[in-house]
Amino acid sequence: MQREVASTTDQTSRSLPFQVRGSLQAVLALRLLDPEDPEFLAKLVEKIAYAPDFYRDAPIVLDLAAVTDREPIDLLQFAEELRRHRLVPVGVQNAGAAWLAEAERAGLAVFAAGGRGDAAAGTRAVQPPRASRRPTAATVVREPVRGGQQVVAGEGDLVVLAPVGHGAEIAAAGHIHVYAPLRGRAYAGIEGDESAMIFCDQLDAELVSIAGVYVVNEEIDTALLGRRVRISCMGDRLHLAPLP
Repeated sequence: MQREVASTTDQTSRSLPFQVRGSLQAVLALRLLDPEDPEFLAKLVEKIAYAPDFYRDAPIVLDLAAVTDREPIDLLQFAEELRRHRLVPVGVQNAGAAWLAEAERAGLAVFAAGGRGDAAAGTRAVQPPRASRRPTAATVVREPVRGGQQVVAGEGDLVVLAPVGHGAEIAAAGHIHVYAPLRGRAYAGIEGDESAMIFCDQLDAELVSIAGVYVVNEEIDTALLGRRVRISCMGDRLHLAPLP
């Protein structure tokens, strides 16, 4: 008579009240250029005010590449200030030894080193506004942006060549071009550029916003749903017009 014997792994898994699994989540990277600037937080708050729903309660990794050779600031206090503005710091990256010790004191995780970021992979960089900007090449996303994913072009335009699904969010300092269905949320002009526009091949967005002025799906003319549309900002309202 044969008996089926469960493996040790199966027995252990069934006895645990939890599961540990790998997860790929989009996380904002806040690149610190001058964290001791007395207007740092004011400028950051001014920036996120143009797309508050996009940034609210967003997990933040502090990118320290530009300041790693400086003396660290009080990250515990800095993290508390960010939380007061509905940003959630979770860790640091590109940190030297002194910054790593400060991050440990502040209870922040250590993330792998990162570069400028690849929007298609979900890495996003956020910086306080600068006094002047040079023209920047567009960020191009070739893969579908699925529900729960967030992609931002912190400088210049964002071009998406695949569908943006329900529950997904895309944002850009400049224009947004979606050459596919747009079903999630789109935020253009996130630094206050009211001349930014949104273009899409098939409009079914949950929300569209330009420089903080927004329209939700229920407010969109049903005649425009499913069509190619251009969205622009006219004062305190958005103008949606069909494209040929």
